[in-house]
Amino acid sequence: MAQLPESAWRKSSHSGEGGNECVEVASLDAVVAVRDSKDPRGGFLVLPKAGWAAFLDSAVK
Repeated sequence: MAQLPESAWRKSSHSGEGGNECVEVASLDAVVAVRDSKDPRGGFLVLPKAGWAAFLDSAVK
């Protein structure tokens, strides 16, 4: 599995103390990668940017 540079990943400022209870995202050219912050080497999902936007839109409703 390909890995992304650690500098590409970011997490929410709302992730809590220690920052270990959330997901991290990396925005690439046409896709967004998502991984579990507790297991950064465990792999990641890759979604089209439109799919990520739709997910976020439905999550905040």
